[in-house]
Amino acid sequence: MKTINAAAISLTLLGGAPAFAESSVISPNGSRPNVSGAPQNFTGAVVVQPLSGANDHIPASAGHVTFAPGARSAWHTHPAGQVLIVTDGVGWVQEEGGAKREIKPGDVVWCPPGIKHWHGATATIGMRHIAITGTVGGKNVDWMEHVTDEQYSAR
Repeated sequence: MKTINAAAISLTLLGGAPAFAESSVISPNGSRPNVSGAPQNFTGAVVVQPLSGANDHIPASAGHVTFAPGARSAWHTHPAGQVLIVTDGVGWVQEEGGAKREIKPGDVVWCPPGIKHWHGATATIGMRHIAITGTVGGKNVDWMEHVTDEQYSAR
């Protein structure tokens, strides 16, 4: 009887778990082509190295973004938020109506859903960060107007 109960429990547990027929995927460095930041979304030289796209299991995309000195994003929001992990250089991040804040390697920035903000390099030092951006209904960002030189230069 114990054997039958153990078998029944095992089948119930295994039968209730989703079966994924997928295998691990390795995307070698250099196999994902870099993309220049679109001029309607960025000021200055920006390069995006795609890392991963949203899928059925993880509704988020990731990229390693390089900002040359003086380069920055336009104002934007994210419907599901965004995490920035600074990997190199020095940058700035600013929410609308807030102070511009300095970010350095190892800093992790959480940009909540719907909060208007921008981020980029300082005027004299480039910056790189990994951006992990949530997706809602296939959309991960709402782009807005460019950050003006006056806004960028303000303390």
